[in-house]
Amino acid sequence: MPFYVYLIQSLKDRSYYIGQTSNINERLNQHNRGKVRSTKNRAPFKLIGFETYETREEARYREYKLKRHSGRRKNFIRELHKRVEKLTDPESERDKKWW
Repeated sequence: MPFYVYLIQSLKDRSYYIGQTSNINERLNQHNRGKVRSTKNRAPFKLIGFETYETREEARYREYKLKRHSGRRKNFIRELHKRVEKLTDPESERDKKWW
């Protein structure tokens, strides 16, 4: 079973939250329903992106590192935003047709 380290952003105050889970959809729903104590006053949220890990221990360690080191956290946020931009950019390489 894969585990994920995810980044969500509050649509209320634009702040970020990093967490880890084995079910991203369910966890996002919990955040949006106010079931997570640390984020209940900032709902609703949107998923920015995630990283996949083979074990919960790997995901927890990555989450720990991101939450404890601001430079890594900023880079994580920047990289996930770049991935989203690349996927949504109509001029990206994946959308070009090579004849």
